[in-house]
Parts: sequence; structure tokens; C-alpha cells
Amino acid sequence: MIGAIVGDVIGSCFERSPTKRTDFELFSEDSCFTDDSVLTIAVADWLLHKGDLRRYFHEYVDRYPGAGYGGTFRNWAMCRDTEPYGSWGNGSAMRVSPVAYVGSSLAETLQLAEETAVVTHNHPDGILGALAVAGSVFVARTGGTKDDVRDFVDSEIGYDLTQPIDELRAFYSFDVSCKGSVPHSICAFLESESVEHAIRLAISMGGDADTMACIAASIAEPFFGGVPNELWRPTVKRLDDQMIATITDFRRRFGAEDSKPSMRR
Repeated sequence: MIGAIVGDVIGSCFERSPTKRTDFELFSEDSCFTDDSVLTIAVADWLLHKGDLRRYFHEYVDRYPGAGYGGTFRNWAMCRDTEPYGSWGNGSAMRVSPVAYVGSSLAETLQLAEETAVVTHNHPDGILGALAVAGSVFVARTGGTKDDVRDFVDSEIGYDLTQPIDELRAFYSFDVSCKGSVPHSICAFLESESVEHAIRLAISMGGDADTMACIAASIAEPFFGGVPNELWRPTVKRLDDQMIATITDFRRRFGAEDSKPSMRR
């Protein structure tokens, strides 16, 4: 799950200042966590302690009110709403990666992914986006190849992953829908040679940079054997103690510690 957070923090500077390049500086003074990290950690917290996921989302928005939530989600959380609002946006996909470390099978992982989606994103496209990311992370975590990830997405989700990133980049623009961002983020992983490369490719699409990098890196993390410390150290400095404690507890409980990056700032 820390891949998702690293991707979010690195991508945060490019959401409103998109780039089509891959040779950008990874971190700047403005790099920060956004709603992608907050809600990923909220899902991890829920998996640790169970209960009503909606309550976790409500409480995390209270705790981190300025994290850049989508307007509809923010209103839903601030009003303590308990009904889903039919979203097809990529918010369901950006927060889902922790479930892939808890599910003991692909089927269980997909069931958990759907549970995290439907509390807000009960549109079929919103659910599929969460399933695509969670399943891809699970396949990567359990020793699958890139072809295995591609086959899962093709057969179970139906996304087209055939276009190269260079072709997609040429005409791609900002899109927060699952259908318009999740496949592209998975393609960034499929063409990558490292976690950092996956992040750079996702951001270079010139779209919803923090979320696309979050998704690509969440899959790249287990595939490439973890997140390098040179990416994690600048990221963890931007998190608070509560976030770090939840991440640490989650990784200890669910065995997501393979790379063992330092939790120290």
C-alpha cells in the first residue's frame, strides 16, 4: 500500500500542472499527501479494526479536511451521509490497494474491493475500477507476471490495455472517470521497469497525476519487490504520526513488509 502513497505524493504537484514529460523532479517543496493517501490509509485502518467503513471515511475527512477530496465525496462525508451516490470516478480505485494484502485469494480480494467501493461508488464503472486495481495488486503480490496482470484485467474487467503509453499520451487529457484513467494507469505499470518508472509514466500522461501514479505504483510495489527507500524516505517525511502508525500496524499485521522501508522520518 505504500506504493500508492508514494505515487500520490509525487503526483500531487502535477494534478494542476500536468506534464507530458518523464524527466521531472520527483519531489519539491509543494509535494504533499492528498485524498488518495488519506483514503488508502482509511481503508487500511478499516481492515485492521473492521466496523462501518463509512465511519472511517467520515472521520478521516474530519481529520484531514484539506486533502483535496472531490466535491461530491466531501459533501457526502461532511454531511455524514450513509447512502452511496452512484459515482463512476476513480476515487474507488485510488484507495483500494490495501485489500490485496488481506485477501487470501483473488476472489476474496475482489469481494473486499467491492465492499470498499460500493459505500460511495456503486455505479458499475466505479466498482470495476476498484476490482481492476485490487486484482492487479493481488496478482502482482502473489508472483504473477505482467502477462498475468494483463490477462486478469482483460478477462475479468474488460479494459483495453493494448495501446502503448506513447500513443495514449499523445491525445490523453485529464479524466477522473474509472474508465478514463484506471486502464491507462495499469498500462503505465505494464510498461515500467521499476516503481519509479511506473510513477513517471503515469504522471507523463498529463492527466489526474496523483491518482494515476497512486494506482500504477500500488501495482508496481509488489511486482518489483517493494518501494525503494529513496522514494519512501521523502514521502514519510510528509505524513503525520497517526498515518505512520496505521501504515506500520497494517504492514505488520498483513505481511506487507517485504521491502521493509524505514518508517522513520
